[in-house]
This record gives sequence, C-alpha cells and structure tokens, in this order.
Amino acid sequence: MNPDLQIWHPFTQEALDPPPIRITKAEGVYLYTDDGRRLIDGISSWWVNLHGHGHPEIVSAIAQQAAKVDHVLLAGFTHDAVEELRGKLRTVLPRELEHIFFSDDGSTAVEVALKMAVQYWKNVGRPEKRSIVALEHAYHGDTVGAMSVGAESGFTDPFRELLFPVHRVHSAYCYRCPVDKTRATCAIDCVQKLEQLLEEKHAEIAAVIVEPLLQGAGGMIVHPVEFLQRVRRTCTEHGVLLIADEVLTGFGRTGKMFACELAGVVPDLMCLSKGLTGGVLPMGATICTREIHEAFVGADRARTFYHGHSYTGNPIAAAAGAASLGIFEREPVLERIRTIAEIHCERLAAIRNHPAVGEVRSIGTMAAVELRADDAGYSSKMRPKLYKFFIDAGVLLRPLGNIVYVLPPYSISAHDLHYVHDRIAESLELFKN
Repeated sequence: MNPDLQIWHPFTQEALDPPPIRITKAEGVYLYTDDGRRLIDGISSWWVNLHGHGHPEIVSAIAQQAAKVDHVLLAGFTHDAVEELRGKLRTVLPRELEHIFFSDDGSTAVEVALKMAVQYWKNVGRPEKRSIVALEHAYHGDTVGAMSVGAESGFTDPFRELLFPVHRVHSAYCYRCPVDKTRATCAIDCVQKLEQLLEEKHAEIAAVIVEPLLQGAGGMIVHPVEFLQRVRRTCTEHGVLLIADEVLTGFGRTGKMFACELAGVVPDLMCLSKGLTGGVLPMGATICTREIHEAFVGADRARTFYHGHSYTGNPIAAAAGAASLGIFEREPVLERIRTIAEIHCERLAAIRNHPAVGEVRSIGTMAAVELRADDAGYSSKMRPKLYKFFIDAGVLLRPLGNIVYVLPPYSISAHDLHYVHDRIAESLELFKN
C-alpha cells in the first residue's frame, strides 16, 4: 500500500493553478461540489456530455449491460451491445461509410485512421503514398501519432523528436486570415496552399486530416462550409484520402448529426468519440468506406490491419452509446440544439461591438468570444483570471487563453444558457480598458 500515491491532474501546474474542485454529484447540467456549490457545466465536461449528466436511459442501459456481459474481447468475438450500437450508427452515418473499427477514445480513433490510411495505400500497391497533410491550429489528441498531425505548441514541444513529419497547410481562420483577406472579399483563398501541395506531391501523400468546420482546442475556429467542400474536392481530384476528425463535432454539436453534413461532403474515414456514448464512458470509432475495408481483406496475412485495444467494443460503453442514440430518436434533441444555436446567435450579436471583443463566432451549440489580447493564445494571462471569474459565478467554462467558449449539454434550459451568457458579458468588463 502506498499512502502517498497522488492523482496527477491534466493540464495543471501545482505551483500555478488552484487545487482541484471536488465534485460529489452530477445531475442534468449541474455539477455539485463538496463545499455546497452548484456549477453549470457550460463545456459538457470537456465536450463529451450530450443529454445531461445521469440521464436515466443511459444509466439504466449501463446497469443492465453490466449485469449481462461486462466485457469480452472483440477479436474473434461479438456481442449484442456492439451489434445494437452498430445498427444505430448505421442509421445516422453517411451510407458510403460502411465499416466501423472500435477503439478507446478520440486520440486512438485518430491513430487508427492514420494507420489505416497509410496501410491502405501499401495494400493496393502504392507504398510511396505515406505522408499526411494537416491544418494549422489543428488538435487531434495527445498520443504520438495524433500529436504529430496536431499543431506545434507548448503541448507538443517536449516530444518534438518523437513526432513524424507532416505537410502543414492553412486553416480557414477568418479572424486571423493566413492570406490577409477578409471573408467578404475572399474566395476561400486559404485552401490554395493545399491545392498546390496536392498538385505537386499527391503521389506521396496518403491522406489529409481535418476537424470539419470547427477546430476545437486550437481556438474554436469556425470554417466556412466552402473550405471543407474545396478540401474534399481537391482530395478527390488528386487521389488522396480525406480523414474527418469528428470527435468533437459529431453527434449534433454543429447543428447536424455530423459536421460533414453541413457541407454536404463524405470523408473516406471518419473518427468518432466524446459524444459517442453520450459522454458517459470512453469509446472511439473509426469508420471507413467499403473500398478501404476491401484493401485489408484477402488470403495474404500481410494485408491484415494489425491494430487492437483490450477494451475495443466494450459492451457497457456500447450499451451507453446505443442508449444515447435512442434518446435522439425519442426526445426532441435536434430541436434543443436549434434553440441553443439561436440563443448563442442572439447573445453574441449583443456583445459583438464591445471594445474588449475581437470576434464572436458560433456554429450549432458552440459559441466563442475571442478577446483582444497582446498575448493571444492558450497561455494568455487572461485565462486564469477568466476561469476564476466564471467558477466564482457558478459556471464551468475553461477559456482557451483569450478565447471564451460555451459548449453545453443539449438539455440546458434557456434560463441557464442565458445565465452563462450574462456572465460572459460581465467578464468583458474585466478587460475593456
């Protein structure tokens, strides 16, 4: 027994950050602390919770499944829970995406997609196509492959020697346009760097990976739909696979079940996690087209996709996922999403011209306010001041440096959502000078 064993909390520095807040109960959109406070979970506990904490249908499904089959390996086996989840996903995924590979979380879903893309080309006789293209400001997870395709930052600097090289192209960050245009006058000129790259080097490039329409950890950057459409068209023209990392954007966050729907595009591979189980248990999935899957089928063992996780297709997580998708079928979830989006637009319009505000942006259930800052970025000195302000006001928001964003569970009431926006409006006064 080790009486000194301590929890190491993510993204914290003991010398700089406040001690962790102990949560004793979570219900609906509320988190209850051991000192009697109630916090509105304004970020869905890191973008995962869809229907509110403790939804009875998900809780019941978990309990029933745990009593039936708690876990069994998916290598050479299957079970009712994962088959039910597969069936429900089939009803909401693009019909072109026919094969699902389950894993543990968003980062592993991305790792699977990257490995699958590279091996696909090897299996079809094009082993030279093994490079990956990624966007500026990207974030795809914290495992080594996912970090490699993520943007360079203080998060990845200690591991620079471990990361594989990627081609980096422009993001459609309209507020900080990489080609010095304005949205009113540009023709999505930022995509030209990708178009030129694929024109010159498509013979060595396996895939382009994007967070479709919304780059999360990079600053809640909202892309025009035309950007994703051009990316898809360019990949198709040059025989390059498109990986859509919908770990954040999936399951209604952008207003549609998947962000790709808003642009009317279908990727070759799609990565899912976070809301896959309603945000209750960890699970990841990578979905691909039949063409990609067929490249791994045959008598030659060398074609096998040698990748697996102990908890792949975990029955309890799968039961939670099936229950979450059942809630979409039985409750007015999409109507709730529309209401959230409308309130976001209304409230952002009211603060758009505040002197402390650089830009406001929203898509579906996400609303963001980028504050003017001399030290813009995740390490902005604004972040700890803002975080404390919101916690003291009874709201859990975790600003991305100088960017304050809201991404609530779909069950949030209009009253509570307006309360959150009221606190954001108040926080602007901290920086108006």
